Amino acid sequence: MYAHSSESLIKQAREIQESELQKFQSRLGKLLHGRELGHEAVDSLQRLHLILSATKYTRTLPPELHKRVKALLSSPAEQFQVLGSAVLRETLPPAGQEVNYNQENFLPLNSHAAALLLSQAGSRADLSSLCAQLLRSLESRQPEGPANSLMHTLPILNAVLTHSPECLTEDHVTLLSKRLVDWLRYASITQGGGAPSGGFFTGPRSRQPIPTAELDGTVSGDFFTVLCVGQGFTEDQWMNVYSFSMLRHWLLTYHSVSNGNNAADTDDRSEVDGSVVSMVSATSSSSRLLPPKERLREKAFQYCQRLIEQSDRKAHKKADTDLQKACLVEAVCILDCVCGEDASLVYRTFPCIKALFGRLSSDLSFARVLLPIAQFYLNHGEMAAVDCECVWKLVFGRFPAELFNNQFLAHELLRFLRLNLESLQLRVPQYSHSFPNLLKFLAWDSPAVVDDFVDLLPSLVTAGTAVELLHTLLDLPCLSATLVLQVRSTCLPISEPGGRGLLSLDAFRSQSLRGLFLFLLRGEAGSGDTIDRLSTLHELLAETADWPRVVQCAQTVPVLLHIFFNTVVAVADEKLLAHLVQVMLERSSLLLNVPKYKNEIYRVFSCHLLRLCKLHPSLVVDESHELLEFAGATAKVYSKEEIYTHVVWVLGEYLSVSCDSRCSVSLITSCFETLEAVLFEITSSAPPPGADCPVPRVVTSLMSALAKLASRSHDLIPRVSLFLSKLRTVTRGGSVAWCSDEEDLVAIVTRGEELWSLLKAPGVAQSVLTPPPLVTTPQWHRDTNVAMPLRLRALTNLTHAQ
Repeated sequence: MYAHSSESLIKQAREIQESELQKFQSRLGKLLHGRELGHEAVDSLQRLHLILSATKYTRTLPPELHKRVKALLSSPAEQFQVLGSAVLRETLPPAGQEVNYNQENFLPLNSHAAALLLSQAGSRADLSSLCAQLLRSLESRQPEGPANSLMHTLPILNAVLTHSPECLTEDHVTLLSKRLVDWLRYASITQGGGAPSGGFFTGPRSRQPIPTAELDGTVSGDFFTVLCVGQGFTEDQWMNVYSFSMLRHWLLTYHSVSNGNNAADTDDRSEVDGSVVSMVSATSSSSRLLPPKERLREKAFQYCQRLIEQSDRKAHKKADTDLQKACLVEAVCILDCVCGEDASLVYRTFPCIKALFGRLSSDLSFARVLLPIAQFYLNHGEMAAVDCECVWKLVFGRFPAELFNNQFLAHELLRFLRLNLESLQLRVPQYSHSFPNLLKFLAWDSPAVVDDFVDLLPSLVTAGTAVELLHTLLDLPCLSATLVLQVRSTCLPISEPGGRGLLSLDAFRSQSLRGLFLFLLRGEAGSGDTIDRLSTLHELLAETADWPRVVQCAQTVPVLLHIFFNTVVAVADEKLLAHLVQVMLERSSLLLNVPKYKNEIYRVFSCHLLRLCKLHPSLVVDESHELLEFAGATAKVYSKEEIYTHVVWVLGEYLSVSCDSRCSVSLITSCFETLEAVLFEITSSAPPPGADCPVPRVVTSLMSALAKLASRSHDLIPRVSLFLSKLRTVTRGGSVAWCSDEEDLVAIVTRGEELWSLLKAPGVAQSVLTPPPLVTTPQWHRDTNVAMPLRLRALTNLTHAQ
C-alpha cells in the first residue's frame, strides 16, 4: 500500500493536462541543454519518470527532448545514466527514429544503455539483429576503443541467452566460443594502469610492465585467471573475468541456439592474433585444430584446473579466501558440464576432483564447495568406477548433523537433493536411511524449507523406513526443541549464578538423560522405531512447547503426515499398514503438548484411518484387539473425541463377515460389549471434573455402531433396543447431566428412535445399516443386462425439449 503522500503524487501525475506537460517538457529540455546538470535536473527527470510510468499509455517525447535524454546515457555521472535509461524505457521513440542496431548505438555502451536496448527489442528479429551487431563489435579489435563497450557486451548476450537462446545462430555460437577461448586462455599477464615505481626520477626504464600476482603474493607464473591480483587490470583481463562468470551458463545453453547458418570455421586464427600467450603453459598447436566448441571445452578445462591449483594458496585477506571458495564452486560446476559433454575428460578430471575432496573434506567451512564435488561424483563416479562412500557420509552425515543451522547450506543441499532425486534413489543406498539427519533442517527452520520437504518426503518413504519415519515426523517438535538446546548448551554457561536456568537445558546436559536426546539426534535410521521413555522426554521438554521454532515446526507436521500416508499406501503391504494403525493408536497418547498440535494430529489420523480401512477392510479384524482396547477407554471420549469417533465408526462398519470371513460371532459380541459399556458409562453419569460433556457425534457414533453390530448378530438386538428405549425415557424428564445443550439432546434422541425402529425389522436393519456394495456403488446405468439404461434414455428424451 502506498502512503497518503505517495498516492497524492501518483494522482497528480495521472491527471496532468497535456498543455501543462508540454510546458514542463520544454522547460526540462532547456535545463538539459546547459553544461552543468544539478539537483534541479535530477528532480525534473524524476518527475518526468513518475508522469510517464503512472499512466497506462506509452507516451512519446518531443524529438529534441528525446535526443537530450538519450545523451544522458553517456553522462559521466551514473545517476543521470540511470534516470535517462528509466525515462526512455517508458516512452516510444519519435516517428522515424526507431531503434536501428548499428555501430553508433553502442558507443559508449554501459549497463543502463544495455537495459534500454534490450527493452526496445520488440521481436525475435530485433534481438537477432542486436546480437549480430554486438558480436561484430567483439570481432573487431579496437585497441583505442572504450573499455566499457566490450565489458557490457557479454552481460547483454548472457541476458539474451537466458530469455531467448533461439535468437543466436550457429555462426554466433562459433564466433563467441572463439572469443571466449581468447579471453579465458590468452589474457595479458601484466598489470594494467602502469603502476608507478615512485621517486623523483622516473623514466621509461622505471615503468616496466609488472606481472600479476597470486593471492599469496607470489608472482603469477601461468596464464591470467580471476584469482590473479594486481594494482590495475587491462581490458582483456576484465573480459577474462566476464567470460568466466558466464562460461557455465554458456556451456549449458548454447545447445539451444538456432541451427540456421552453419558456418563453423575450424581454422581459428583469432586465438593468436593480438593475444598475449603465456609461455609457461602454452598449449600445443593440435588443440587449435579442434572445432570451436570442443576447443572451448578444452580451454575451460585448463582454466578450471588452474583455479583449483590457485585455491590451494593461502590468501592474505578474508575477502580473497571467500573469492577462492566461490571460484572453486564455479570451477567444479564447469568441469561437471564439460565432462557431461565429453566423457573422455572424466578420466582426466577425476584425479584433480578426488584430490580436492581429500583436501577440503575435513574442513566444514568448505561445505558449499563440497556439494558441487558430490554432484560430480554422482554424475561421473559410476563411469570412473570410484568409491563414493566417503562423499555420501559427509553429505548425509556431517553436513546436516553439524550445519543444520546454516541457512545457505540448507538451501543448497536440499536443492541438490531435489535436482538429483531419481539418481540418489537408484545409486545411493544411504539416502533413504538419512531422514533423521535431513529432517534437522526442517526442525530448525520449518518455514524456509517446508516446500523442499513436500517434494522430498515421498522419496524417503519405503517399506523399511515407514514406521520409523512416522515416529520421527511425530517427534519433529521434540527434535526442534533439542536442536535449540544443543545450540544453547554451547553458548550458555553450565551454571548461571543468581539466574534461573532452563530445566530442559539441565536435562540435556544430564548424563543419565543423555540417551533420550541422542536418539533424537541420531544420524541415520535403523537404531529403533521410537523412544521407550517418550512420556518422560515430553515432560522434560514441556517448557519448550511455546518456543517459536517448536511451534512453527509443529505446524508443518500435519502437512507432512498427509504426504506420508498418501505415499505409504502405494509401497506398504497389509502387514505394514496394520503396524501403522498400531502406531497411530499408540502415538495419539504420546505427543508433545504444543498448542493445537494434538488436535491437528488427531484430525490427520482420523482421515487416514478411514482411508486405510476402506482400502483394506481386513485391517479391522487384524487389529481388532488394539482397536477395542482404544475404544474401550472411556477417558478418550473426552480427550480424543476426533479419533475416538472414527475408531468406533470403523469397528461398526467393517467388523463384518462380508468384509472378512474371519470375523466371528464372538468377536462381534466382544466389540458390542466393549462399546456398550462405554456408552452406558457416559450416558449415566456426569463428565469427570474439568472435562466437557461428550460431543454428540461420539454418542451417535456409539449408538450406530451398536446397531450395526446387532444387525449382524440378532441375539444382541434386545440389548441395544432396551438401551435405546431407556434413553428415550430418561430424556423425557428434561436435561441430563451428560448433555448440556437441548438441541444436541434432541438430535441424539431422534437418532436413537430411528435405530430402534430399524431394529424392529432385523432384515431391513441389516440392509439399511450395512448395505451391500451393489447398493452403495450402483452401476445400473452402465449394466446392459438390465432395463435401467433403456428407461434412463427414454426419460431423457421426454424431459428434453424437442
